[in-house]
Amino acid sequence: MYKLMIADDEVTIREGLKCLLDWESEGFALVGEAANGDDALALILKERPDLVLLDIRMPGMSGLDVIRLARQQDFTGKVVILSGYSDFNYAREAIRYDVLSYLTKPLDEDELLGIVRDIRQQLDADAAALDSSEHYRQKAYDAIIYDILNGSADYAMLDLSALHMNADIYQAVICEKYSRSQNDISYRFSELLRVTNQDNNSFDKITVDSREVFLLKGSFAIQKFKDFLDRYETERKPQKDSPLDSLFLAYGRPVTSLSAIPDSYDDARRLIGRRFFCIQGQHTIGYESLPAFELCSPVISQELLNEYAAKLFDALSASSHSRTAELLEELFGKLYSASDSIDSIKLFFADLYLQLKSRISYSYSGNEIPFPGNAEAIRMISEKYYLYEIFLFLTEQFETVLSAIGHSSREGVIDDILYYIEHNYTRALTLESIAPLFGYNSSYLGKIFSKKVGENFNSYLDRVRIEHSKKLLLAEDMKVYEIAEKVGYRNVDYFHIKFKKHVGQTPAEFRKSKNEASD
Repeated sequence: MYKLMIADDEVTIREGLKCLLDWESEGFALVGEAANGDDALALILKERPDLVLLDIRMPGMSGLDVIRLARQQDFTGKVVILSGYSDFNYAREAIRYDVLSYLTKPLDEDELLGIVRDIRQQLDADAAALDSSEHYRQKAYDAIIYDILNGSADYAMLDLSALHMNADIYQAVICEKYSRSQNDISYRFSELLRVTNQDNNSFDKITVDSREVFLLKGSFAIQKFKDFLDRYETERKPQKDSPLDSLFLAYGRPVTSLSAIPDSYDDARRLIGRRFFCIQGQHTIGYESLPAFELCSPVISQELLNEYAAKLFDALSASSHSRTAELLEELFGKLYSASDSIDSIKLFFADLYLQLKSRISYSYSGNEIPFPGNAEAIRMISEKYYLYEIFLFLTEQFETVLSAIGHSSREGVIDDILYYIEHNYTRALTLESIAPLFGYNSSYLGKIFSKKVGENFNSYLDRVRIEHSKKLLLAEDMKVYEIAEKVGYRNVDYFHIKFKKHVGQTPAEFRKSKNEASD
């Protein structure tokens, strides 16, 4: 629908014009009317209507002055002059300001209808030409950004100022849907970032392989992105149905030169390929998580398979949930820093499961263990999207084995988890990361943990960390931020908040009061 404006000092004329044609059926919507020249000019500059019906004689300034001043301020809409005077001089001057028609009052309905329909055709043609021009301009622009990201741009041939490629820092971010369901609602990362982007000043966005690729430009945009990541790390898991809940983000290193932009983009591309290693509920992965690929080599071998099949069998025979969890963690660390393909890793775990099944079936032949069939187990492992899903499948099978041979209990699992926390609290532990190691999904494990321990997982973990930090504050001459990192807090401010909540004092106040008491 195109925008229509009417300006005439006579109210009866304005009302008559509104009723003379069925404007909506002709493709126009009235956005305003004015009774004098000053108001008419202000309304034109505010609304930028597509069509103006403009009286030539109005209080304040004439219609010709209105259109002259509007054109000087880049108004490009169509104008039809209305007048009670049939004066060629008015018509001649109106033509200078690109006025399409000059109609005398009283208006003829058929004549006005013909003019309006001609204008509608012109507007349609202008819009089609603009769309086509914009389409090809955008394709060319996207191709330039793609070349910059891939390191194939010829900077000598580009107007870097027009591209706003004069920032002091850049960072590449790749965004894709978190869910594999095509029907899920998805939000735009650009909206989530909350950064104004007039003329692509703050970031560029292109689509590559059905993923959105963003090139953040300048300290402001990159700081906004860092603030967003800090909020996510603090909350750790997005609220259900929140924008982030539908997105997965991989981001490369910040770089300070145009020639280094491909390094940041290469980081993000590699990280997208490593979603397989993400923990349950993880929505972001950054360049800090990248192994040094030039130092990576394959680790999967028959020897590794035999070694871990034997170790896991021993752990199951000893009914040790914590030991099986530690062994899976060891495997995760080995495979994360290896160059083996994801398909090879899936095949490794299928072989591991089959070897374990064979050993257990032989050693506990008197027990009826409801193993899935080999083909079904291989299919289930090969269809998993994440490594933690494979761990969850394996630990569920381990739990089945322990139940069948009489060594499984929920209480035993919780005790093993508490033991595991006590020996791993310095790491970035989350319920989502450890739940698969013990054969549970995070939601169910959280419920039974709270019931058995009397507080939720995060609260218990904070309490363990704070207790250990108190010992470090008194026993070692370490700075507070160093202690925060040593007990598992990446953010020292967050550590301060948790410490004061549990102890009633800041870490510095606690250290000072204890030292004074001992003097």
